[in-house]
Amino acid sequence: MIRKFAMLATATALFVACGSNVEEKATDTMDAAQETATQTMDQAQTTVQDAAAAVDSTVNAAVDTAKQAAGEVIDQAKEAVK
Repeated sequence: MIRKFAMLATATALFVACGSNVEEKATDTMDAAQETATQTMDQAQTTVQDAAAAVDSTVNAAVDTAKQAAGEVIDQAKEAVK
């Protein structure tokens, strides 16, 4: 019976000794994953902001072109009526 208890105590001691290292490694891994996720989200935000700026610029250029074309058509119509 004492042998079984000694084996159980030894196994428990090994489990506790190894378990703390596993917990530390898991914490380190989770911290690294969190850092990577944060960096990825920051890069995604920058990419989205750049894309939004490009779309805004393109839309503004299209609106300016449409205004210019409409102005030219109106000017031509005015000239035709005179």
